[in-house]
Amino acid sequence: MNKNRLIAWLGTVALAVLGGMAQAADNGLDRDALLKLADTYFAALVAHDPGKAPLAAEAKIVENVKRIRPGEGLWKTATAGPTEFRIVIPDPESQQVGGIVVMQSEDKPVQFGFRLKLTDGKIVEAEHLVVAVRDANNPLLQNVRPAIPMEIPYEYADSRGRLIHIALSYYDALDNNNGNLSPFASDCERRENGMRTAPSGGPSLGVAIPGQTPRPPSLLGMQDCTAQINSGAFQYITTIDNRRVEIADTVTGLAMGFSHFRHPMTQKKFKIVNNPNRTEADMTNQRTFDMPALHIYKIWGGQIHEIEAIGIVVDYNSPTGWE
Repeated sequence: MNKNRLIAWLGTVALAVLGGMAQAADNGLDRDALLKLADTYFAALVAHDPGKAPLAAEAKIVENVKRIRPGEGLWKTATAGPTEFRIVIPDPESQQVGGIVVMQSEDKPVQFGFRLKLTDGKIVEAEHLVVAVRDANNPLLQNVRPAIPMEIPYEYADSRGRLIHIALSYYDALDNNNGNLSPFASDCERRENGMRTAPSGGPSLGVAIPGQTPRPPSLLGMQDCTAQINSGAFQYITTIDNRRVEIADTVTGLAMGFSHFRHPMTQKKFKIVNNPNRTEADMTNQRTFDMPALHIYKIWGGQIHEIEAIGIVVDYNSPTGWE
């Protein structure tokens, strides 16, 4: 090999090596690193020190639909990190990590929904949804349901794109009062702000008042996620805006989405069908409101099996914080 050909060959090798390094850098954090990043973020919140998290200089932070600066909001009030109730979802493809954990703010338990988005290893977006826990002893907020963190066997696993598509279909089902628009499994269970809201009825909902005898089983207890939506019970939800399902983990079959429910309450009364205990909804006294929400979906075999959600009530037509 003559000198000129050697120099050309070395140049080609150098370019290939540099290209590989650049591609590796572009790939960003892997799954394990994203999980560790979430731990780092929790610790920084409790330390009240944004400098302990890899925040980009131009990072945007939204908490309960309001833009805040590093050091404000939960950065100021967090007093203890996550308990045993902890759902964290890494997504190397979108370079995001999010979830719901129970931690403490001003020494009181809160459900903390979060989303962190990275560019070049720095957090450029941080989204917080902080919901006060009414009952610190709520059994549904002590531990995560066992199926949620479980890895999905290969033959039942869905692709990332499919996970996102299925999660998005949930909002269509609610918005159109048509439970058949989303692939709910027969065993689908939804919990919202630490309360079991589907399936409806039955003794598994617990007692209405402490000390009361358990509710007896009823036909309403057979109303699953699909039938509940088909009953028309959610007709008061007029639109669901700002739908963002950007995080999905093919290992656990978890997908996560933020959204903004609008309730102008223009329809005060409406019919309820296939509910033996309720034939009409009367919301004459219900004021208008919005509900920014975070939903986590456990999906396998192309169906939604578990839903964990949190939401807050804000004024009607509130901004999302990302305008």
